Amino acid sequence: MKQQNQPTKEQVRHYMASRQNQQCPPPSITEIRRQLGWGLMSAPPGGARRGRL
Repeated sequence: MKQQNQPTKEQVRHYMASRQNQQCPPPSITEIRRQLGWGLMSAPPGGARRGRL
């Protein structure tokens, strides 16, 4: 399973402020995540989950 690496609140605020100044349709979710550096981290070897039985 992959874990998401979330952007900081400051990064999101900066992104939203810059988006308000643009006169184009919003980008796709994939593009927003790429711009914020919100990538997916690879899962640990073996695919074991923690915290679940």
